[in-house]
Amino acid sequence: MILRSYSKINLSLTVNSKLKNGLHEIQSYFCLINLNDKIKLKKIKGYKDKIIFKGSFTDSLKKNNNSIFNLLKMLRRLKLVSNYYSITVTKNIPIFGGLGGGTSNAASILKFLLKKKINENLLNKVSRRIGSDLRLFFYKQGFLKNLDTIIDLKKRPKLFFVLIKPKIKCPTKLIYSKVKKYNKKRLLIKNKINTKDKFISYLSKNGNDLQSIVEKKYPLIKKLLTNIRNERGCCFSRMTGSGSVCYGLFKDQITAKKALNNLKIKYPKIWFSLAKSV
Repeated sequence: MILRSYSKINLSLTVNSKLKNGLHEIQSYFCLINLNDKIKLKKIKGYKDKIIFKGSFTDSLKKNNNSIFNLLKMLRRLKLVSNYYSITVTKNIPIFGGLGGGTSNAASILKFLLKKKINENLLNKVSRRIGSDLRLFFYKQGFLKNLDTIIDLKKRPKLFFVLIKPKIKCPTKLIYSKVKKYNKKRLLIKNKINTKDKFISYLSKNGNDLQSIVEKKYPLIKKLLTNIRNERGCCFSRMTGSGSVCYGLFKDQITAKKALNNLKIKYPKIWFSLAKSV
């Protein structure tokens, strides 16, 4: 079986408060994009999983301490699976980028193995073990109202992105530890986002509360965001999650591709990709 494990983009990110468990309450408009890891999975005999990572983004990935290993271990402890598996993951999603690749891998396997057995109680347990963003990968586009609640966006405009990842690792825990200011919670106002133009206009007035922290620590991020924003047809540029992947949002693929080509000339040694919402 071959699974596609999609990455996510935070179209906005608001930090509301710090919770007693150490996590931060956040809100975010988000979408999944077609940049994906490919997961080959099959049952095997024996009592040990075989997990192999291939591709460009395998640095720092450990065979016995990753989202897939931890998920399978947890599901067996809960007696929800009994088989063992050979799993090969071709990593196309950059790690330490804010695209949620590791969590997406776990979510894809969870959906495949349990299908209709997944309930709110199980999601809570797995999220605590794997990552608080696990729920995002059950929606194509949505509004994260709080860590436990996602509102599905029924109207899903096609969005196009130029992605760029400098050789910078932004540890999520460290970036969140620098947050000193919290913003009020926002309400989902549907008539502000009921067309593609309104949605993009609304998003452009929002932001990512973690971005200024990362820009201060890594000035290159600020420079890259400015360069993307200055490209013709770019609606706005932003960082996803806690970074370090930056993106520009475009209304169509033609202008996005032209911007991609221009930026590749300026930064020939940096990773770029063209992506669209799924």
